[in-house]
Amino acid sequence: MDPIAAIAIAAGLGWASGMRLYAVLFFLGVLHYAGLYALPASLQVLAHPTVMAISGFLFFVEFFADKIPVFDSLWDALQTFVRIPGGALLAAAAVAGGDPALGVAAGLLGGAMAAGSHLTKSGSRALINASPEPFSNWAASFSEDTLALAGVWAALKYPLAFLTLLALFILCALWLLPRLWRGIRRVFAGLCRLPGKAG
Repeated sequence: MDPIAAIAIAAGLGWASGMRLYAVLFFLGVLHYAGLYALPASLQVLAHPTVMAISGFLFFVEFFADKIPVFDSLWDALQTFVRIPGGALLAAAAVAGGDPALGVAAGLLGGAMAAGSHLTKSGSRALINASPEPFSNWAASFSEDTLALAGVWAALKYPLAFLTLLALFILCALWLLPRLWRGIRRVFAGLCRLPGKAG
């Protein structure tokens, strides 16, 4: 595997896992099972029927859990402990190829990408949940579904184009995260003042 492809796959799988780990696992399994993309030997287990059944079921649960305002933020909080290490392990397994150093490097990159996309997603959804209407929540969720799977496909098939788009995402995330944090603090400060006003 050439270096550009390896970096794109490690970063892409980590980034997409930070938003939709179960969808990524299921999607990769389907691609390999259907003969659309040959996964590395270390990831071919994802195409096993039992693994596909479990990842597909979890994808199904998450698809609906992520569309319920407020509950989606609780789900995101729980998934912090799954998505970030999952993204790191997936990235490491995808490109290691028997080289432990490459596996560790890919795992670090995948974990960092998973953490960045997960925190950006979670923060933006917490702010969206401050709105009483559900439509913005649904639009954000469907966009994340599409972005995660399109990102995996692009990382596998068009690594250079994916890395260019990922660089733009990282720049946007770096600009957005401080603003998200300030917005979340304002929302929580407002919630804390509510009982005092009621009294």
